[in-house]
Amino acid sequence: MKIFFVTGNKGKLLEASELLGPLGHNVVQFAHNGVIPEFSEPQSEGIEEVAISKMEQALGMIPGEIDSDSAVIVEDAGLFIGSLGGFPGPYSSYVEDKLGLDGILRLMEGKTNRNAEYRAVVAFHHDGITHTFRGACEGSIGSEKRGDGGFGYDPIFIPRSSNGRTCAEMTASEKSVISHRGEALRKLLEFISLPST
Repeated sequence: MKIFFVTGNKGKLLEASELLGPLGHNVVQFAHNGVIPEFSEPQSEGIEEVAISKMEQALGMIPGEIDSDSAVIVEDAGLFIGSLGGFPGPYSSYVEDKLGLDGILRLMEGKTNRNAEYRAVVAFHHDGITHTFRGACEGSIGSEKRGDGGFGYDPIFIPRSSNGRTCAEMTASEKSVISHRGEALRKLLEFISLPST
């Protein structure tokens, strides 16, 4: 199946390709007239609503119906920090752009509760129907940035099952096994691997 991934993030595209590619699915970046489109995000407390909104916008750019050998996926994710009331949550990308990782670390100064959770929703559109799949990765916020891999909040997020390493200190394949996005994509993979009835 040819899967159009609606993202401007090369790291997300790589993670999806590494998981879905070996099973024969060709994951390509979604483009409209050769350009990676920018989408408006609804002001929402949930990442699922954001993913669905982006899917609707992407589908509006595609002339006609998508053939049965193709699909579109949209993923939205957020970092939810317990002691900050779930902030930045669905605003994670915006907050990263404006405050940066150093800004988040400053907000966490003096906090003893450093629990956090990455959450992801993958919306998958095929044969006229959109399905959603969720994933989560529990962990904590470190006291400093560590590692050169990954993207986003990876240098300050320490997954519970990572032996104290941040996501940015893990290889892409190690991260995919435990990541919120990896979990959601594996649920998608299980769904599309089911025999059709």
